[in-house]
Amino acid sequence: MSDILLKSTTRHVRIFTAKVIDDELVPDLDNLTLDLDPDNEFIWSDLVKDKVWQKFRDLVEAQSGKDLSDYTLRRIGSDLEGFIRQLLQSGELSYNPECRVLNYSMGLPRTPELL
Repeated sequence: MSDILLKSTTRHVRIFTAKVIDDELVPDLDNLTLDLDPDNEFIWSDLVKDKVWQKFRDLVEAQSGKDLSDYTLRRIGSDLEGFIRQLLQSGELSYNPECRVLNYSMGLPRTPELL
């Protein structure tokens, strides 16, 4: 294991080069840990969570064999943010009205069009 902890933090995605052991992050360059929507801004169905996790795995796999760097983690985090925005815009994901601060950070929610 290594003492180095690389991380990428966006509003809805936090990625760490670490393992979670006893609810603590332990630096480990051989593992990536994803903290999804830490502020609970969205309402997540299991299907949508699975889509995000699969996208995360695909992005990590695409970097396989390359040097792991802050830039790589930021790129993965930014790509995941974009994917979350797509899910929100398509109506698969919705804002959580019980969120501590509801600021529509990914754009205004979709509303049914009036006739």
